[in-house]
Amino acid sequence: MHKNALVLFSGGQDSTTCLALALSRYERVETVAFDYRQRHSVELQARLQVLDQIKRQFPHWAPKLGEDHLLDLAVLGQVSETSLTRDTAFKMESSGLPNTFVPGRNLLFLTLAAALAYRRDLEVIVTGVCETDFSGYPDCRDDSMKAMQLALSLGMDKRFLIDTPLMWIDKAQTWQLAHDLGGQPLIDLIVEHTHTCYLGDREHRHAWGYGCGSCPACALRAAGHARYTAGVALNP
Repeated sequence: MHKNALVLFSGGQDSTTCLALALSRYERVETVAFDYRQRHSVELQARLQVLDQIKRQFPHWAPKLGEDHLLDLAVLGQVSETSLTRDTAFKMESSGLPNTFVPGRNLLFLTLAAALAYRRDLEVIVTGVCETDFSGYPDCRDDSMKAMQLALSLGMDKRFLIDTPLMWIDKAQTWQLAHDLGGQPLIDLIVEHTHTCYLGDREHRHAWGYGCGSCPACALRAAGHARYTAGVALNP
């Protein structure tokens, strides 16, 4: 029985839902984020607000919530030519992938998370990657996660479990999962405090939260919220 976990926590809707699930499942939960000079670096501030609100609004989870870690991954921004790390418009590339795809991002995140988990004696690494509602990112696929779990466990001689609770559910079901875990208070927390928008917009408030309303991340979040509020989300 696994007792502790490290959550890859960006402060967005998905990672906040994953954090809530981890807090309901494990005895000790730590969080980690990465500063890779992303354009939407406002998420690094938003995540601290989310952590604070979780402690305040869910006191039964607060004792389980351990240390938060922020790792400097500037090198990823240096080697990436993407719309998340450069001031360029969102578009589809000739490869069929959107230019929001940051090559190697999740692979590096997981490698560094595993190194941190090794030092902190944490057994489970929780990440919000998903094959159902995603932009075709190859490093979000279930096969990629399984391969990383095997490689990291072998390479560090420690058995890690990479937990991907959102892998097979869509955004509407992710909203529903949050409701199942924390009721309307968690939904309200996600709407008000989490950040998803690729442009870092915290000025425009929508029913689903803050954002520009037009970037791929906002479009996906808004569509999922609309289906969830229409009552068509299925329990995961």
